[in-house]
Formats: sequence, structure tokens, C-alpha cells
Amino acid sequence: MRNHLLLAASGILALAPFANAQTLTGAVNTPGTYTPGVTYQADNPNYMVRNPFYFEGRVDWNLLKITTPSNTWEFVQRGIHNQDDLEDNQAAIADYQKAISLNNLQNGTCQIFRTVPAVSPNVDPAPCMFTPRLRLAHLLIEDQPDVAIGLYEEVLQIDALRLGVNALIAEAYEIKAKKAADEKSKEAFLEKAIEAFDAELALSPVTPEYVALTGDKANNAHVHWSLAEIYAELGDKHKQAAELQAYLDATQWHSDTYAWRIPLVKARLAKLAQ
Repeated sequence: MRNHLLLAASGILALAPFANAQTLTGAVNTPGTYTPGVTYQADNPNYMVRNPFYFEGRVDWNLLKITTPSNTWEFVQRGIHNQDDLEDNQAAIADYQKAISLNNLQNGTCQIFRTVPAVSPNVDPAPCMFTPRLRLAHLLIEDQPDVAIGLYEEVLQIDALRLGVNALIAEAYEIKAKKAADEKSKEAFLEKAIEAFDAELALSPVTPEYVALTGDKANNAHVHWSLAEIYAELGDKHKQAAELQAYLDATQWHSDTYAWRIPLVKARLAKLAQ
């Protein structure tokens, strides 16, 4: 689940790639022309002023021609390059941490837009980004689940309706449960995971209108699978069976990425009914 969500970290907000002046071998003065020895913003009157909203997706680092990152977006792009292309997770972590330090909810170096901004919005400070927080949390979740949870919670502050983030928080609590020192702490972490999974389901409610339109009686098979696993661990057979049935309802028309789970769930339901 985490991999699917990480790869889906993209948005509609955009930023011209060269957000700050970068000294290169030349610059485009007018479409189709190239002037050697000119820096982009410092010497080029035709250099476009960037869109104030950061582009959340990936741009090929090599195409950016950036020697050293100088702002949030550039550190994010180098971090993605380090993570995806070079598989250097430590360098990626450092870049994401630097990006977040420059785009920070606590010190006021970024802001959250909860309504459609004006044509010329006030973008000082810059809008908050969710990509570095999602990616950094993904890299830290196994060893530092509490840090990951905090990062995911910041993503929800930026975009409260973003699908998948509550499920990632739940996974972090499951990791904490596995490492718990005692049974009471383990159960408490599992209850927090249940809360987070329920919050994920609440973002995509199955209403009568939804059922009439799609025929689906439930959605998000992966969440129902996870909830059934938790209830099995807690020894709650009634809720486990309910989640297993919801899983089957959710896969009735859409199957599952891991289709082998479907016959397994049917077998588990049959055993619980005995």
C-alpha cells in the first residue's frame, strides 16, 4: 500500500522548474533562441516569473541542470533523484529534511490554502508541499514510525481529503504494535490503527446513491483486509468476520491486486462460521 501511495504523490499545482537563478552556459531569451554565457534570471529579461505553487510531481533531475539546490522544490527534486534513480536513501532523507525545513508548518515558512486562491494570491510564505513529507515518511516508517505519523498528519493538514494517508498512519501504528513492549501497549496501538483505517474509509463512504450507481456494497478492499487482520489479532471474531465480508463485497466487481486473498478470505469466513 505504501508503495502505491508514494508513487501517486502528485498534484495539480505547478512551478516553473528553474525557481531560482542558476548559472548555466546559456539562457533562452525568446522561443527558439539560445544565448551562451547568460544566467537564467539574473541576466535574462524574458525569463518567466515562476508560478507560486510548487509542482508536486517528479521532473527528471538531469533535465533541470541544477548544480546545487537552493529552495524547497529543488531539494525535493534532488531527493526524488537520489531515492528513485540512485537508490541512495540516506541522501534522499537529507534532501527531504532540508526541503521541509524550508517549507515548515511550525516556523511559518509555508502556508496552507483551504479555498481556491485569488488569481494573484499572496504566496509569502510559499504553499506547503506534501510530496517531501510523504516520501520522507515512507523512508522512515519502519525505524521511526512516530516521525512518520507526524509527517502524515502534516500532509492531512495540507490536504485533509487526500486518500491513502490515514491508511499509512494506520500502518505506522501496526509497526508500533509489533514492537510494543507489552500486550497492553500493543492493543492500544492496534486500536489507534483501527481509528486511522476507519478514517480512511470515511473519506469514501458507501452511500445508497453510491450502491445504486456502482453496485458496490463496500470499497477499499485493502483497508478491510487490514482491519480483519487486526481484529483477528485482538480476538474479536465478530468484527473480523464483518471485515472479511466487507472485503469480499469490495472485491465482488473489482477483484484485488493480490487475488489469492479472495479464496483465503472465503475459507476464513467459513471457519469462523463453524
